[in-house]
Amino acid sequence: MALEDKMRARSPWIMHFDTGSCNGCDLEVWALLTPRYDVERFGAINRANPKQADILLITGPVTKRCEDRLRNLYEQTPEPKLVIACGNCASTGAPFHNCYNVDGGVDKVIPVDLYVPGCACRPEALIDALVLGLSKWREKAAGTDKEDKG
Repeated sequence: MALEDKMRARSPWIMHFDTGSCNGCDLEVWALLTPRYDVERFGAINRANPKQADILLITGPVTKRCEDRLRNLYEQTPEPKLVIACGNCASTGAPFHNCYNVDGGVDKVIPVDLYVPGCACRPEALIDALVLGLSKWREKAAGTDKEDKG
């Protein structure tokens, strides 16, 4: 079975990591697991281990203390992986971009595939990002499969 077929057959597993947020976006991420939004209908399962994750949902501006941890989590996540920056803080570092302990948005430390705007970002916007992310995740898997064959 080709890798692309395996990717279609398997559900994406999500790992949520807070790099210093006010917890507003964190609450919206956890709302995805409630019956009202039920992100599991798309096959997404929340995991606590980066070695089991396919999608990283990152909230908050990257603080200097979290920078190494975030990079470490990213490196432990197997390919193909997808990174989603949740909220304005994770996307740009605002409104904390001039703080002494903040490095900026997530893309200052690791590559980001999707940005979800908002303060706090709404669960509906997160679901839209996850649905869009699933197609990008499968494209990455197809690219990985072609590299393995070639």
